[in-house]
Amino acid sequence: MGILTLILVGLIAGYLAGLIWKGRGFGIGGNLLVGVAGSFFGRFLFNLVGFSVYGFVAQIVAAIAGAIVLLWIINRIR
Repeated sequence: MGILTLILVGLIAGYLAGLIWKGRGFGIGGNLLVGVAGSFFGRFLFNLVGFSVYGFVAQIVAAIAGAIVLLWIINRIR
């Protein structure tokens, strides 16, 4: 998967993670940035536990999971 695809998927995932997180995020811009980072992080986590991330839906799921984990970590630090 190309870097542009990861960024696009991350933007979508950041938006969706912001909707799931409900008010505990960082606004639309912050959530989109966390989503992009989450797409990389989610893919890493899924590969780490042995799940393959092929196909658009799997990429979105991994990115949303990564974004939510990152939002949780950031909120715990704050």
